[in-house]
Amino acid sequence: MTEQTVMAIIGGSGLYSMQGLQNAKELQIDTPFGKTSAPIVTGNLEGMQVAFLARHGIGHHISPSDVPYQANIYALKSLGVQRIVSISACGSLKEELAPGHIVIPDQIYDNTHKRVRTFFGDGFVAHVGVADPFCGDLSGQLESAVREAGGAVHRGGSFITIEGPRFSTKAESNTYRAWGMSIIGMTASPEAFLAREAEICYATMAHVTDYDVWHVSEAPVTVEMVIQTLNRNTQLAQEAVRILARNLKHERPCDCGHALATAMITHTEAIPPETLQKLDLLVGKYM
Repeated sequence: MTEQTVMAIIGGSGLYSMQGLQNAKELQIDTPFGKTSAPIVTGNLEGMQVAFLARHGIGHHISPSDVPYQANIYALKSLGVQRIVSISACGSLKEELAPGHIVIPDQIYDNTHKRVRTFFGDGFVAHVGVADPFCGDLSGQLESAVREAGGAVHRGGSFITIEGPRFSTKAESNTYRAWGMSIIGMTASPEAFLAREAEICYATMAHVTDYDVWHVSEAPVTVEMVIQTLNRNTQLAQEAVRILARNLKHERPCDCGHALATAMITHTEAIPPETLQKLDLLVGKYM
């Protein structure tokens, strides 16, 4: 490609393609971490080179626990992506976050237990900072885009990620509420953490589809309920992304672009050559 791909959209449940991409190309990218969930589609959107990746694969055949998160983020990094917008479904754990609303969270509570959460290991140790796991600058621009698109948007809140694929029990749902969680989903972790290790800005447009199972007067969440709400919100999501692409600021005033600068602790001479080669895309500028 002659033009760097600046922004990527990772589409979750219900969003398997990006409308409006001009000169679209489908890319199969091999990574040291395996294959991506689906071919990555790149194209021009509102004058910006954008990539789209269907998180759960074409036809939604990949469970949240089995998404190749490392391969997905690595492949986007290899394209030169600097910003990722995740579009996902979520359940609401607060009355005011109603189905059909959009939440742009600022925190994650990782309640998963089966997933690899880092690119590092195999003789190379790094401790990346994720006190604020979502990029504040990108989240702010995303909030403005959703608002301009006509969405009912809420900024901030804690997004708890559960392992799935099952939904919560009432005991679990009420416990998460007692913990102060705002919304619940199955894919924010480890995606956000891997994006930080890749020094990519990451923000989430979380579409509230239900009240999980805690609400006394609302029906418990079902797949049908999730898909119906997402189908209604697809146009909103697509329009918000177009607005974001049109207005996205070129500069990155955040710290995401140098998140690894003080994170790596292993002495260079102690890193196995094969590990260093595997991670060169992420750490090469520091070696």
